[in-house]
Amino acid sequence: MGEHRSPLLGRPGAVEAAGPDRGVAAHYGDPVREQRALVRVPGTVVDLSHKGVVTVGGPDRLSWLTTLSSQVLTGLEPDRGTETLFLSVQGRIETAPHVVDDGATTWLLTEADETAPLVAWLQSMRFALRVEIADRTDEWAVLGSTGPVPGVEGVAWRDPWPQVAPGGWSYALLDGPHPGEERTWYERLVPRADLARITEDLPLAGSWAAEALRIAAWRPRWGTETDEKTIPHELDLLRTAVHLAKGCYKGQETVARVHNLGHPPRRLALLDLDGSEHGLPAAGSPVLAGERTVGRVTSVQLHHEEGPIALAVLKRSVDPAAALVVADGEDRWAAAQQVIVAPDAGQVVGRRQDGFLRGPRGTRP
Repeated sequence: MGEHRSPLLGRPGAVEAAGPDRGVAAHYGDPVREQRALVRVPGTVVDLSHKGVVTVGGPDRLSWLTTLSSQVLTGLEPDRGTETLFLSVQGRIETAPHVVDDGATTWLLTEADETAPLVAWLQSMRFALRVEIADRTDEWAVLGSTGPVPGVEGVAWRDPWPQVAPGGWSYALLDGPHPGEERTWYERLVPRADLARITEDLPLAGSWAAEALRIAAWRPRWGTETDEKTIPHELDLLRTAVHLAKGCYKGQETVARVHNLGHPPRRLALLDLDGSEHGLPAAGSPVLAGERTVGRVTSVQLHHEEGPIALAVLKRSVDPAAALVVADGEDRWAAAQQVIVAPDAGQVVGRRQDGFLRGPRGTRP
């Protein structure tokens, strides 16, 4: 399976995205208007046809995936969206598919760059179990939306973020509702051959619009917020992708040790960037406290209400009140930090009673 360049790039005004969204449109001429439409105009869709689609069939599929991954998928109800992580022995995130089951087949929706490694690894772990793994990306395309799409039915993954899943745990430091609480997000499967026809009369928004809404909701994404060292705790992914009471799986020891006894070495934060500067810094730009590099920008976009915002992964030791600057070449952006994962998150021992970290049904006292 090679990279797919969407036929919707032929639509008027389409400008192709770069990086992880290469192959689809960043926008169609007016990204801020498209972002408002994505929130307010029913039926607006985002072309995500560059994403991968992997299926796992067979009667053992859900129990098998449960043994391999961080989430309990056995008994997953049809059409209920969830997500899981496949970790290294050191507990680092290797792949992070979005998961939905239709009652007969489990569908794993992936980023383009994680598809082939995931398929290869799953194939290597089949053994004698009754499972069938296939890369279906050549057959199926993905459309994103914030609600129902007229005329588009079939398999759809609904993002569970930011609800705390059974067995999960919130690492977010909150004084009120989670900023992603009002966000709804669907990824719908349509036949790739019919993509142009299905979307012919639908309003389109580019990937920039979807990214702005994702960043504002503190929603991490594989391949942008993750690197070769990322563990789930750093991104608050124990809330939706990890079941802390499930049986053994690769990487579980690290997950349990950091959660119960330690702290993640890095932490996700949202940065409000100085809107008086021209343009936006590139993803990967260093975050500075004084002259010291303390992290990197992972995703950045212009939000239609909040202005320029970014997600960044920072060193755990960075003072939440520190004055931060994002540097991109000679350009500088002052950055106000919103804490997502707090510096002392992760040490559950001795912290349960004061409510600093919330369990699946916990509330702040």
